[in-house]
Amino acid sequence: MPTDLPKLSFPAVLPGAACTRLPLPAAPGARLLRSFRPRLVLWASLLVVLGSALGTAAPAAAQTLKAVRERGELVCGVSRGLLGFSSVDEKGNWSGFDVDLCRAIAAAIFEDAGKVKFVPLDAATRFAALKSGDIDVLSRNSTWTMSRETSFGLIFAAITYYDGQGFLVRKTLNVESALDLDGKSFCLQTGTTGELNVADYFRANNMTYSPVEFASLDEILKAYDSGRCDVFATDVSQLHAERLRLTKPEEHVILPDVISKEPLGPVVRQGDDQWFTIVKWTHFAMVNAEELGVSSTTIDRALKSEKPEVKRLVGTAGDFGQQAGLSNDWAARVIRLVGNYGEIFERNIGTKSPLGIPRGLNHLWTMGGIQYAPPIR
Repeated sequence: MPTDLPKLSFPAVLPGAACTRLPLPAAPGARLLRSFRPRLVLWASLLVVLGSALGTAAPAAAQTLKAVRERGELVCGVSRGLLGFSSVDEKGNWSGFDVDLCRAIAAAIFEDAGKVKFVPLDAATRFAALKSGDIDVLSRNSTWTMSRETSFGLIFAAITYYDGQGFLVRKTLNVESALDLDGKSFCLQTGTTGELNVADYFRANNMTYSPVEFASLDEILKAYDSGRCDVFATDVSQLHAERLRLTKPEEHVILPDVISKEPLGPVVRQGDDQWFTIVKWTHFAMVNAEELGVSSTTIDRALKSEKPEVKRLVGTAGDFGQQAGLSNDWAARVIRLVGNYGEIFERNIGTKSPLGIPRGLNHLWTMGGIQYAPPIR
């Protein structure tokens, strides 16, 4: 049923009389808002400043390409001397698989593969040199691991070489497998993944070994060559290179066992996505070039090709280079001046080189390997 509402009475207002607005009593919430208003203003100001800082952080960090161009050369960290990967001759000329990646990046930027300053680094200082900004990119047979990204603030751009931990022994040791190395002494380099790999392998197989540790490869090689240890343990690619430096290389053999995954590739600082993209796609372009049959000797023909994937690669279709801060013919420059992935592999470390390393896993995916690059499109 309807409820009778109370009758409200209002004072009469005489015609022409002035109306005075009386202040209403402030509600508790309003009083609270007024007392909190200065704090709101302060917090809002802080958020604006913080937002501005965050908004400018990414562009400020993305300065590597600009710095390289202003300097007029790329600064690339490499090993102190690893035959086939990065070594320097008596005239100061660098060559090798890792060196060629640096030259390819320079070609993409400057159209001049020679605009590179090579900085030789040992295993202990390589990541610190990159993080501090002493170098622009590290191309130094370094294994991609989670901790090296999370601990050092770095990021691996690609896997240029699929490697694994192996063992070099004297033929007179009369062993055929890593399982025959129980109780042997091992020459190991500190600051590398090799130490942990050997420890894990022997623990898993209930075997023992005696580590003999050194800071540099030169020290390890001298110690192993002089007989201070029975086994030289490191990445298989390094074993191929270092065996050639022994007094009598023919008296030593690399065992068939590979006990770890060692994906090697270039490293850059986190926070500069543009630079990360350039380094990563320089490698991918060389892999795609080999797959498409585009090489340093066929690049002129490729520039006239009507195949869509070839046109995108060499820059006659699309603006993919400009999107990365480069010219559209950036990949064509790389291929012309340095070569495709297969050319770089074979001349530095392949079966026709002094190292004689088979392609193996580093064959293209179409040839039974696992080298595979995303398409340019």
